[in-house]
Amino acid sequence: MRSRSNSGVRLDGYGRLVQQTILRHQDAVTGLLPASADHQDAWVRDNVYSILAVWGLGLAYRKNADRDEDKAKAYELEQSVVKLMRGLLQCMMRQVDKVEAFKYSQSTRDCLHAKYNTHTCATVVGDHEWGHLQMDATSLYLLMLAQMTASGLHIIHSFDEVNFIQNLVFYIEAAYKTADFGIWERGDKTNQGITELNASSVGMAKAALEALDELDLFGAKGGPQSVIRVLSDEVQHCQSILHSMLPRASTSKEVDASVLSVISYPAFAVEDSELVEITKQEIITKLQGRYGCCRFLRDGYRTPKEDPKRLYYEPAELKLFENIECEWPLFWAYLMIDGIFSGNMEQVQEYREALEGVLIKGKNGVHLLPELYSVPPDKVDEEYRNPHTVDRIPMGKLPHMWGQSLYILGCLMAEGFLAPGEIDPLNRRFATVPKPDVVVQVCILAETEGIKAILQKEGFDVETVADVYPIRVQPARILSHIYARLGRNKQMCLTGRPYRHMGVLGTSKLYKIRKSIFTFTPQFIDQQQFYLALDNKMIVEMLRTDLSYLCSRWRMTGRPTITFPISHTMLDETSSSVHPTVLAMLQKLQDGYFGGARIQTGKLSEFLTTSCRTHLSFMDPGPEGKVYAKSYRLSSDSFEKLDTEEWLHGLQRMVREKDTYDEVAQYLDHLLQHTTPQSNLPPTTQRGGLSRFRAAVHTTRDLMSLASKAKDLHVQNVGMYVPSRIFQASQQSVKLLSSPHEHDLDSKSHALYAEMNLPRDEDGNVDCKALVDQLCICPTLQEQADILYMLHILKGPEWHTGLDSEPGPTVKELLTELYVRVGDTRQWALIRYISGILRKKVEALDEACTDLLSHQKHLTVGLPPEPREKTISTPIPYEELVRLIDEASEKNLSVSILTQEIMVYLAMYIRTQPALFAEMFRIRIGLIIQVMATELAHSLRCSAGEATENLMNLSPSDMKSLLYHILSGKEFGVEKSVRSVDSSLTTAVSICDMGAVGTTRPERTGLVRLKSEIKQQLDKRRQSLPGISVVLVLSAQSAGHTELLGKDSFSSMLEDQGSKDSRQGQWQRRRRLDGALNRVPVGFYQKVWKVLQKCHGLSVEGFVLPSSTTREMTPGEMKFAVHVESVLNRVPQPEYRQLLVEAILVLTMLVDMEVHTIGGIIPVEKILHIANDLFYEEQKALGADEHMLERDPSTGICSLLYDSAPSGRFGTMTYLSKSVALYVYDFLPTDGCSMQ
Repeated sequence: MRSRSNSGVRLDGYGRLVQQTILRHQDAVTGLLPASADHQDAWVRDNVYSILAVWGLGLAYRKNADRDEDKAKAYELEQSVVKLMRGLLQCMMRQVDKVEAFKYSQSTRDCLHAKYNTHTCATVVGDHEWGHLQMDATSLYLLMLAQMTASGLHIIHSFDEVNFIQNLVFYIEAAYKTADFGIWERGDKTNQGITELNASSVGMAKAALEALDELDLFGAKGGPQSVIRVLSDEVQHCQSILHSMLPRASTSKEVDASVLSVISYPAFAVEDSELVEITKQEIITKLQGRYGCCRFLRDGYRTPKEDPKRLYYEPAELKLFENIECEWPLFWAYLMIDGIFSGNMEQVQEYREALEGVLIKGKNGVHLLPELYSVPPDKVDEEYRNPHTVDRIPMGKLPHMWGQSLYILGCLMAEGFLAPGEIDPLNRRFATVPKPDVVVQVCILAETEGIKAILQKEGFDVETVADVYPIRVQPARILSHIYARLGRNKQMCLTGRPYRHMGVLGTSKLYKIRKSIFTFTPQFIDQQQFYLALDNKMIVEMLRTDLSYLCSRWRMTGRPTITFPISHTMLDETSSSVHPTVLAMLQKLQDGYFGGARIQTGKLSEFLTTSCRTHLSFMDPGPEGKVYAKSYRLSSDSFEKLDTEEWLHGLQRMVREKDTYDEVAQYLDHLLQHTTPQSNLPPTTQRGGLSRFRAAVHTTRDLMSLASKAKDLHVQNVGMYVPSRIFQASQQSVKLLSSPHEHDLDSKSHALYAEMNLPRDEDGNVDCKALVDQLCICPTLQEQADILYMLHILKGPEWHTGLDSEPGPTVKELLTELYVRVGDTRQWALIRYISGILRKKVEALDEACTDLLSHQKHLTVGLPPEPREKTISTPIPYEELVRLIDEASEKNLSVSILTQEIMVYLAMYIRTQPALFAEMFRIRIGLIIQVMATELAHSLRCSAGEATENLMNLSPSDMKSLLYHILSGKEFGVEKSVRSVDSSLTTAVSICDMGAVGTTRPERTGLVRLKSEIKQQLDKRRQSLPGISVVLVLSAQSAGHTELLGKDSFSSMLEDQGSKDSRQGQWQRRRRLDGALNRVPVGFYQKVWKVLQKCHGLSVEGFVLPSSTTREMTPGEMKFAVHVESVLNRVPQPEYRQLLVEAILVLTMLVDMEVHTIGGIIPVEKILHIANDLFYEEQKALGADEHMLERDPSTGICSLLYDSAPSGRFGTMTYLSKSVALYVYDFLPTDGCSMQ
């Protein structure tokens, strides 16, 4: 017998340690590990971590085998790992119904359980008796399943199990928007059972998704059917949210040691090395002690001050746990392994020695790692006074198998028995290595031969959709339906992936389905989904955004390929040339650089070898032959989303001719099989006379009279019962929402109909047939919309109109056709109006809302105060979200659809420019819309009603641009023009950037812009040029398009400029903007926290922010910031709110003084009013007249104070400082300290 080598002896020592601390507890039947001798339940997370040492030791034995017995030992250890992983798989597969339900609900009641019976794999507590929803636990299991499979272990044995794992991928792919109970099982740190978004869960899910993508679960013996597929867009959602959260761990935890598992082994989920280092140092600085690291600040678990009889804490009780939190050696094991992976041997040595100092010697001399170290009950006061000085005692599980396992794994690596690549065969440790630059391939296609000829005339050599055959082109929504088949399993009642929006990463790959290659067009050009795609400028902006996103987020093998079809809607008004904006984009693409991305244009056939390609093997025929059984057909609801596109049907017809009509073509026809509605709507008459329906209400005076009569009749929501222009004309100011009251409308609405002079039948009821007849003589699309809306209200969307024949098209079908017609004319107010009637789904609205929430921003819709202003703090389903927006919008369809549109734009900006939202924790969309209208009124010098109408008429691209300028605070220009639409002149407003000297930048399209210098010169010469009434600006390159600036807007602007200083009002506007955006100075909330420690609370308009808040929350908690904001948001006027913020900011200056207290509850508004009175008296003494010192009737604040700069002799801070000094004078020290 050979003598044992030194390394073999050392391995045998670790083998005995693993056997005595871990394997001896493993259940012989299920393979599961109990938490300890006293806790027989098996936690998923603890089991996976605990078996890592066994897996590592098995790899070490296989690598360092001296003799056959070592190979046998390696096999035994590996099979122990397989047994445990399969035991956990059995536990979860028994809850397959929960996996299926959770994919759609993301509810705590439908989640997998966190712990199971060690001996039977059964559940041990009820669904609501434990914080079961722990995304990190399921994700950790999947991550290590992938790593172990890649290392050569065979854990998955059948296709049913493969399908189940695929559905677990769907289970965790929404982790970025799923609030859970987290790694410590109790959610919010108050232990009140409140779920929250946790960085540890999001990061672990991201790692698991990346690890499983394209992994064959059968290993080397597998085939295409056993490969797991992950949608890259979901991974990048997790990545984006994780980066926005770190180093913060969650809303209630400003730092948490569990994040070590995300930034280092095992997840390696963060790609930014600087962020990794910042997060690690934050943990070490704030949480590390003499025995390990605290889990998080004010963690009461197992401390002497915790009441073991109560599971939950009182909020003010958390202060008791400060500085006496238990310290866990477990985190030193993480830091030791982190040092090995990062190559920092000093860190390895430091933490290995530290761990050896806290180990406890058990029976037979085995070294055990305890769960935690706690302060002795009799030493608590001493520890309060001098943190980290008291000797602590070990408590909890001994050994703590999770920590013991990581400690052993770290030692095996430190001693060279294991290399980092052996326990990370998927190479996740290279996450922070810089990635090569991405080149995006763009293929331009023409919808028809005619468009192809137009593009060739412009110098672009392109193909049509038919030319690229055998490559097939489909819209993105088809890919969503195809992926909905992934993971289906009849036997386990698994329906596959929920139908979800397909992101740009998904549509930028080529797909092989059976023998055909498919490419999918981007989601944003689908005009049938939502009206944003009707705006060519918006399409160009969205393409620019997607290209930039691809460059920063592409991680796959091969280049991304975007297929971009040019349709007839991208031509100009004459349909003889490409729209100038689209043409400029095509030229930039051909130049090779657009949106910050390197571009390669070409034909699809040229890109086949360089593109990223995926084989969708789940679309292959199964053992039953045909794969598209009846059970897989779509519901009728699905078809409503699948409007026909003629060019796609043309492609399918061509496929039938050129190739056998295979099952895939049949299935795609099935998806696109929604007949195009026939043209039923009569054309507008193009005559000047108004119909009888409109005759009674066509003047402004009549409109206002009608609105007044409706009010007298107590009929609320008049916009629901009269044409849109009537409603818009009766709107007051820029407050786009009316009062929130609902009444019974039956009898009162009949009286209103009588006032509108609607046609009547013999019984006196509204004659709907006569209304249908009016459609044939309507001169404008607007009037057709008004009549159809009235029919929609009176008869409902499915009422057959009998137009042309019986039963005739339904109201909904006519509205849908009208939507298409209006889309061609680009009447944006009317497009939004009809979209609201049709309840068109705003593209990915729920995903946009989730994106904002996942970046730790709360949303409000509607105008303040509550209850009209509704707060959204957690992701909610699409239908519920739309209902909430409708309710907050008072059923005003245009405002409702605009709110949804703004939410989509906000999500676009938070994904690409998160810095715009710095120091903003609550985004108030109602106030933002109000400020947008106010800014238009200010720029156009028009009334509030006109500004509202102009806002609704903005194109999506201009709306998005205006929002950007509001968020960024940059100056912008507003240009007003008139164009002929529907035989009438329509006013159009566009938003443009201001250059460095205050001039608008000329568009590359050649459209001549009105320069601000002209305005300045005319302002000086106003007296000498009294006759100016109209300015015509002709474009040299536009095809007969004329811009017209009328007398009303231009001359009124001149008058205002002549009577006002251009700087007047700028500070009031800035405060209004900052107040509406909830923007505060950096560090504001931390300073408020310190103020609350020196008083009993702050009162704002009767709402108190108590000092007890500081006992529950730490200064850096987002939860605290949101709490402060909720009090400030009680103030409806944004500029008044901002002055209150300035007053609080002055109060925070007292914190740095040696003042022990500054009083009881401090009324902030009182301090502001004292400052206002000081300002008023001083200005009056200086000769200001009453008109200049006019007070805001709602707040009593001088308008001039609103418009004063913060600094300077007459600045707001000067008067607020004096006011604070007067208010807290009695509390200031009498010696050695004075206000500066």
